[in-house]
Amino acid sequence: MPIISVTIGVALLLVLMMVFKLNAFISLIIVSLAVAMLEGMTPIEAVESIEAGLGGTLGHLTMIIIFGAILGKLMTDSGGAQRIATTLINAFGEKRVQMAAVITAAIVGIALFFETGVVVLIPLVFTIATAARVPVLYLGMPVIAALITMHGFVPPHPGPTAVANVFGANIGLTMIFGIIIAIPAFILAGPVYTKLFKKESLEIEIPKGLFNPKKFKEEELPKFGVSLFTALLPVILIALQAIIEIFMPESAIAPVTNFIGNANIALLISVIVAIFTFGLNLGKKMPEVMQSLSESVSGIGMILLIIAAGGAFKQVLVDSHIDKYISDLMAGSTLSPLLLTWLIAAILRIAVGSATVAGMTAAGIAAPLVASAGASPELMVLAAGAGSVTFSHVNDAGFWIYKEYFNLSIGKTIKTWSVMVTIISLVGLAGVLILDLFI
Repeated sequence: MPIISVTIGVALLLVLMMVFKLNAFISLIIVSLAVAMLEGMTPIEAVESIEAGLGGTLGHLTMIIIFGAILGKLMTDSGGAQRIATTLINAFGEKRVQMAAVITAAIVGIALFFETGVVVLIPLVFTIATAARVPVLYLGMPVIAALITMHGFVPPHPGPTAVANVFGANIGLTMIFGIIIAIPAFILAGPVYTKLFKKESLEIEIPKGLFNPKKFKEEELPKFGVSLFTALLPVILIALQAIIEIFMPESAIAPVTNFIGNANIALLISVIVAIFTFGLNLGKKMPEVMQSLSESVSGIGMILLIIAAGGAFKQVLVDSHIDKYISDLMAGSTLSPLLLTWLIAAILRIAVGSATVAGMTAAGIAAPLVASAGASPELMVLAAGAGSVTFSHVNDAGFWIYKEYFNLSIGKTIKTWSVMVTIISLVGLAGVLILDLFI
C-alpha cells in the first residue's frame, strides 16, 4: 500500500540521520531505493528512477544555486551586502528591520522562483541580521515565508500559471486575488510565527562559504545604488520577461526577454556585472575576484548533493504512482469544490513532496467542478496553490534547501519550515473561502 511505503521511508530516513548520524545524501539514496522496491520496482527500475530524480533536480537547480552563491559571495566579499544592510537599518530602524526584509522578499518573490529568491536574498539576510544584531532566523523565516507564498499563489510562477490554464482562470484576476491572500499568509507564518520562539532559539551557525563576517570601513564600501542594482539585477531581468509575457506576448522583443529573463541566464548576467561592480571597479585584481568565486562554489557542494537526493526521493514517489492512488480515493468526494481541491493538493503534497504534481493533479480532478458547481476558476487555482504548499517534509527538495542554507537539524527544520508552510496553506485556504463569500 503506497501510504505505508511512504511512512516506512520517512521513518527510516529519520532513524538513519538522527539515530545513526548518517550523511543526509547517503540516507536519502538508501531510503529512495527502499521505498522504490517496497512499491514493486525492480532494483534496476529503482536506480533509474533515482538517477532521473538526481538529474532532473540538478538540471533545474545547479546553475541557479551556483550562480546565486557566486553573486552572494561577491556581494559580501566586496562590502555590497554590508552597504545594503546598513542603509536599510538606518532607513527603517533596527526594530522594523524584519518588516523591511519581508516587504523586500515579497516584492522580489513576485518575479523570482523560490529557489532563485533564496540564493539571492540569503546572503543579505545573514549580513542584515549580523549588522542589526538580531538572530538569523528572526529575519530568515519571514523572508522564506514571503518567497514560498508568492511562489505558490501568484502567477507568473509556473505552478499557479499551469493550474490556471487547467481551470481556465484569468491570469490577471488570479494574480490580484493571490496577492490579497498571500499578504496575511506570509505575515502570520513569518513575523507573527517567529514571536512564538525565544530569540536565542532563532540563532544559527551560518554555513561556511556563504557569508563573509568581515566589517568593512565606510570608504571601502561600494555605493548603495550600485550595490542594490547588482543585487536586484536578476529580479529586474526576470520581472521584465514576466511583464512582456503577460502583456506583450507577440512583441518583437519577446524572444530577447525570454532569454535574458530565464533564471539561469539572468543570474549569469548578474554574476558578470558583479565581477565589475563588486570586484574590478573597486580596485580588485581578477585573481582575487576569482578566488571569491572558487570559495563560493566549494562551499555549496554538499548542499547541492543533498538537494538533489531529496529530488531523487520525490521522483521515486512520483514514479510509483502514489499520486494516482490518492486521486482515485478522492475522486468521488462530495465536499465543497474549493475545499476538495485544497485537500487533494495537500494530501498529495505530503505524500509525494512535489508542489507541482500536487497542484496539477488536484486541478485535473477538480476541473469539471468549475462548470458543474459554478466555482470561481481563480479561487480554484488558489485553493490548489494553498494545498500544494502545506506540510513540506523530507520528500521535498525545498525542505532540504531551507535546512542546508540555514544549517539546521531535521527537528528544527520541521519546527520552523514545515509548520511555517502549513500556516501559509491554512491561511490561504481561509482566504479562499472568505473571498468566495463575496465573489
